[in-house]
Parts: sequence; C-alpha cells; structure tokens
Amino acid sequence: MHTAVELSSPSFGIRVGGRPGTLSDVLPEFGEQDRVGVVVRHPCGAVGASALILAAVTAFYDVQRSRSEEFFIYPDYFLFHVGAPLGDHGMLDIWPSHKEVVVADDPEELLRAINDRGITRLLVEDRPAFDSESAFERESLASARNRIVSALAYSPTGRVADADVLAAGNAVTESYVAAVLERSTEVAPELREEVALGRRALVEDGIPVESYRRLTLDDALARL
Repeated sequence: MHTAVELSSPSFGIRVGGRPGTLSDVLPEFGEQDRVGVVVRHPCGAVGASALILAAVTAFYDVQRSRSEEFFIYPDYFLFHVGAPLGDHGMLDIWPSHKEVVVADDPEELLRAINDRGITRLLVEDRPAFDSESAFERESLASARNRIVSALAYSPTGRVADADVLAAGNAVTESYVAAVLERSTEVAPELREEVALGRRALVEDGIPVESYRRLTLDDALARL
C-alpha cells in the first residue's frame, strides 16, 4: 500500500486522442469494484503499462481516502504471466503475490483465468491477432463479453503503433519501475537492463511516456 501514501491522481498525465484527459476517459465509469487484468508475455513486461496500472491503483485508493484516513485494502488487480514467471511486479501494487498468476500459453486457458478472477478492464500485449472465434469455448467468450467493459493494447517497450492514449507518471512511479527490475531476480540481469534502457528511450520532459491503443473486446481477445 505504499502507493496509497505516495501517489495521488495529479501524479499522472493522461492524453486521449491528443487532448488532456483523465483515467475515466480511458476507462469509462471506472470504479472501486473494477478488476484490472494485464496479460504479460515478456520479462518484466508489465512495466510497459506501469503508468496506467498505477493510475488505476491510485483511483482505487482515492475512493478509500474519501471515506476514511485509516484503511487497509489492496485493489483486486491481476497479472497473467504467460508460460512462466516473468518478474515480480509487487511494487506496482499487484499484491499479494498470488495475484501474479502463471498461465499456460493457450488462449482458452488465459481466458478462463481472466474470467475466473472477474476481470472487467483488460490490457493485452500488442501483437498480431488470431481467429478468436475458433480459439475459445462458447462459454468462455460469453462470460468475457458479459463482463469486460474496456480493453487496451500495451507494449512491454512502452510504445504501441497507432496509439490513442498516452500516460505518464512521475519520479515516484519510475522508482517503482526500478524496484520491479531490481527485485525480479528470476529474470536474467541483461534482460532487466534491456528493459531499463528501453524506459530511457521513452523520456519526454524528464519522465517516460507510455502509449496505448483502445481496442474492442474481440480485438483484445484475439491477442491473448
């Protein structure tokens, strides 16, 4: 819960369609009951979506702060590591650690894991789409379509093609990214250094700026 005392909504800069925006412009009607899920395919890949993850975490804590100065709760946000553990993202407030879920590299298995955790806002890695109609069970598709209300593409590098959403944090959020890279000892040091170098390439006015692309749900499912 370090973010609950170190971050507030003004910590983040968001642009949507080239104009200043807020998290609600990216995730309409976002609320404390929402469950964010991020599919991770590359080592420490979720740092490429760190600004948006932390903006959502902060919005959750804004609601808690509006009720009381004393609270102890974490948002129910999840990372789905494809095939193997791909880093320790606890400093992004994905906590406790069981919320970093390892799932087989199979679209149906991924969608079942997403459905089982009641995800309502889904971030998927930007990659070529496949025929999702033949990849999923009807029941899995129906569950997802009934529940998931927003989906975006992100990149482990922090930049996607044809982006329509930009998000930036601040020096504090970047310290969390650095901590993720330091703590992810299951990831080879050279890979962690590659991620760190990539963050430096995103810097604008002193802070990395990540980009995203809003997707329809079917477009997102076709990239699981």
